Amino acid sequence: MTPLPKRKTAKARQGERRSHLALTPKALMNCPQCGSAQLPHHACATCGNYDGREAVEVKSPKKKSK
Repeated sequence: MTPLPKRKTAKARQGERRSHLALTPKALMNCPQCGSAQLPHHACATCGNYDGREAVEVKSPKKKSK
């Protein structure tokens, strides 16, 4: 037989053991051109600018015709 624990582990003890597994929110900054939220050191997904110049050409969404 395999060994079994002597007693049940308390939830507080389990939480202490897993304290480093907490999720952290992503760091966001505002785009200086359009003001939308973006990740640091990434081109803006809304306007495509990075470091004061257009780095990525952003396609506008297609309008639905009836």
